[in-house]
Amino acid sequence: MAVFTQVAEEEARELLRRLQLGELRELRGIHGGIENTNYFATTDQGQFVLTLFERLSPAQLPFYLRLMKHLALHGIPVPEPHAVPGQKQENLLLEVAGKPAAVVNRLRGHSELAPGARHCAEVGAMLARMHLAARDFPLSQPNLRGLAWWNETVPVVLPHVDPDQAALLRSELAFQNHVAASSAYAALPRGPIHADLFRDNVMFEDGELTGFFDFYFAGVDSWLFDIAVCLNDWCVDLPTGAHDAARAAAFLRAYASVRPLASAERQLLPAMLRAGALRFWISRLWDFHLPREAALLKPHDPSHFERVLRQRVAHPPALYAATS
Repeated sequence: MAVFTQVAEEEARELLRRLQLGELRELRGIHGGIENTNYFATTDQGQFVLTLFERLSPAQLPFYLRLMKHLALHGIPVPEPHAVPGQKQENLLLEVAGKPAAVVNRLRGHSELAPGARHCAEVGAMLARMHLAARDFPLSQPNLRGLAWWNETVPVVLPHVDPDQAALLRSELAFQNHVAASSAYAALPRGPIHADLFRDNVMFEDGELTGFFDFYFAGVDSWLFDIAVCLNDWCVDLPTGAHDAARAAAFLRAYASVRPLASAERQLLPAMLRAGALRFWISRLWDFHLPREAALLKPHDPSHFERVLRQRVAHPPALYAATS
């Protein structure tokens, strides 16, 4: 959500008019995130988010936009993309400043950056609802930051890390390739996942969850990977990366109350926690050492997910009771 592409107010104003979303009152760049250009757009009819896609291609984007539309229509609180009135609802992809773009509703509330067990439980239950709601989504696209991307990207970042870090990257990548070849992994339930549901991608208002957003890493993968990504952010101590048992138990109990975990999921949860930590360590190393130029861009610290991964390897959490 950095600003890579500057958008003229007049172009944004004309787009919002065509979408029949009102007259533009304010256009403000969003400084968080590192993938796309995002602006808050306030009109006399409401608040919206304008996103310009900097890496994803027009061929890839319908999956994300139509998934959000599908989830919104199935009662999941997510930003709903807007099409130009009179066009097919599937035609949600727009163009701004020569880039593919979308306009979605801005969710109410704020991110809860110091969550307690109750916040984690709400996220767990809503994530399970989201997985079930997406089962009949007709489009399919792989998780573009999944195992294939890890295998491609680790050699690129290795020259930028010290020998101890390189050894951990190589050994964990080998472990994850071994897990992915197992029969238990093949048995994992799969479907569209968010794949990036961190604390800053969920909104709360007056203590109630009001929505999930930023679906632009979504793809078809194991639901367990989505759970692991959440546990690695919502249920760890940020300074140390250590597991928070109380928050993790609350998250998993709430998730399982909506969709009980399969035996293969319970078996592979510790390994998938390591996979989630590896994925974000690799991507943060890549963004940190091979950055793109952008206004308001601040890459995330890679060392956080190195700490999380080391914790997951050294201290596999006992999560089985909460998943039963």
